[in-house]
Formats: sequence, C-alpha cells, structure tokens
Amino acid sequence: MIDLHYWPTPNGKKVTILLEELGMPYKVIPCNIGKGDQFTKGFLDIGPNNRMPAIVDHAPAGGGAPVSVFESGAIMMYLADKGGRFYPQDLRGRAEVNQWVIWQMANQGPKTGEYGHFQRLGETKGDQSYAVRRFGDEVNRLYGVLDNRLYDRRYLAGDDYTIADMISYPWTVNWKGQGQNIDDFKYFKRWFEELSARPAVQRGLAVTAGGPVEDPNSLSVEEKERRAKLLYNQRARPAPEGGLLKV
Repeated sequence: MIDLHYWPTPNGKKVTILLEELGMPYKVIPCNIGKGDQFTKGFLDIGPNNRMPAIVDHAPAGGGAPVSVFESGAIMMYLADKGGRFYPQDLRGRAEVNQWVIWQMANQGPKTGEYGHFQRLGETKGDQSYAVRRFGDEVNRLYGVLDNRLYDRRYLAGDDYTIADMISYPWTVNWKGQGQNIDDFKYFKRWFEELSARPAVQRGLAVTAGGPVEDPNSLSVEEKERRAKLLYNQRARPAPEGGLLKV
C-alpha cells in the first residue's frame, strides 16, 4: 500500500494519475497546504522541503522497512519503477523520459506557478505588470516547446505513453487561466485531447483530499492574510540543536 500525502494541485495530480494508470493501491492522506500541514514534524520527516506530495511505500521491492520519497519527479520515477510500466528500461528510452521529467520540474511547473502567483496578487502588492508579462511570456514559450516536441511524435518521449506525459499534463489543464489559447498549439492540442480522454487520467484528476474543493473566495480577509504569511516569503527553518557536528 502507498500512503500519498496529497492536496489536489497539479503537483499532486501528477502522482494520482500515475497511480491510477498503474492500478496500484494507495491511500490519500490529506496535506492541507493552506492550513500548513506541510510544516508539521510528521510531514517534514518524509518531505523535508515542506512541499507535497510525498509518499510512503509500506511494501517496497525486496521487503524491509517502508520507503519514503518526496519531490513529485522522484515519486513518479519510483512508482513507475515499482510498477514496471511507463518508464523504459533501455538506456536511450530512459534518458528521453528523464530529460522531460526534469524539464517539467525545472521549467514548466516553476514558471507556470510564478505566473499564477503574480497574477493572483493583482495590485495588492503594487504593480505586478512586469512579473505577469515576464512569466506569462515564459509560459507561452513552454507551450511552444511542447508543441514543437509533439510535431513529429505521439508522446513527449516518443511512441510510448510514459511518466513524461503524466507529469506535464496536469500543469496544462488550466491553459485558459494561464492566458493561453490552445488553438495556437495544434500538436500540443492533439496530445492534450488524447490524454484528457484516458479514463485513468480522468480518475487521477478527480481525486480529492476529502470534502468539497475549497473556494478561495470564501475565505475571510484574515484567513487570506494568514495563509499569505504562511506560504509566501518563507526563509530558512533553523536546524535543531544536538546534531552530528560539535561546534
């Protein structure tokens, strides 16, 4: 059984899509990032970067103690390896998949996330027009990268559907909210529509963390301010005393 510490964001949905595609049993453990569950000691023991998702595999290959994994890209690789699907075993095939998994982690996710952040701020923190334009252009460029990649191949890593596709797809579901026109990217659109029709993708997108989806507009001004202080402008957490080094 896989314990999945999860909140229904694109980063969480990458993992639920893969778990559904693999047909692998899992249990959702809600990690409410608005309330700050990711800062609790129990979560930090398995996700030291205080970001979800994270998993605990209670039946790892070869037996032994449970294995915990954080960072969605590492989780995707671990689960695909465990399930024996969607992750090539040959050198060239795996290299193709790996580079697109890292592309998503280093480019698509962060840049799209920054665009959303500055877009949501509006005028509350001053003029955000440069940041919105800067990251909006970058998001557009990244859609172009996908479009050009899919010009002459069915999936991102070639002829086969892999974790490279699953990790990138959830960040494109809100293309309209990201200020993009899907019709500008016809090769990407073909890929997007094919993945959107997959039953396991649909199930993975539909996974909740219990209860109805929270409407941000329903939050009080005080709660919005509390969450902003919690989530934004984080600085280093001090390491505990009594470590290995004697200073």
